[in-house]
Amino acid sequence: MRRFLKPVAAIPLALIALSSAAPAQQSADSIINALKPSGNHVTGSTRGIKLGGSPAAQPPSATRPVSTTGTATRPRPTHEETAAPVAGPSVNLTVNFPTGSAELTPGGKASLDALGKALASSDLAKFRFRIEGHTDNVGSREANLALSRQRAEAVVSYLSSQFNVAPSRLEAVGMGEEHPLIATPPQTPEARNRRVQVINIGA
Repeated sequence: MRRFLKPVAAIPLALIALSSAAPAQQSADSIINALKPSGNHVTGSTRGIKLGGSPAAQPPSATRPVSTTGTATRPRPTHEETAAPVAGPSVNLTVNFPTGSAELTPGGKASLDALGKALASSDLAKFRFRIEGHTDNVGSREANLALSRQRAEAVVSYLSSQFNVAPSRLEAVGMGEEHPLIATPPQTPEARNRRVQVINIGA
């Protein structure tokens, strides 16, 4: 009986391996469909669609309590983290950067090529977009905030130079580690939280 059950037990492991494979690169058309507003006004959730993956976990609230003792929770930075999430159709893109760097890798540029084509299309040409940089929670909040801003600016620069997307249509914002897709313990590397979120903020 045991020898008969072993192949059956191996089936779920095979399914898990298939489900964890890297997602296929998304097309410009799929990004256009995600960023196009419905109706005459830009509406929708500030939580984006995770391209190529399963639905993302609900992130913690941006208004979660901060410890006053300094032992349970690190204090928040005191400047750009006050940028509030905005409403609008959005997508989350995994854009690869070297650890601690804002320099785009070849893989990161490949992810942005589809985005550049989408933003330069006639479907989205009249809209402006907020480019949000997000990090995981490894390192300090202050360092992650600065790094996320630098990465958002690198994305804007790439889209402007390679796809002639007018800089006036793009707003770079660093969000640091404050709005993760995947909740993790402190100082936990999580690639899905190191992302760029693109939000349609209207014409």
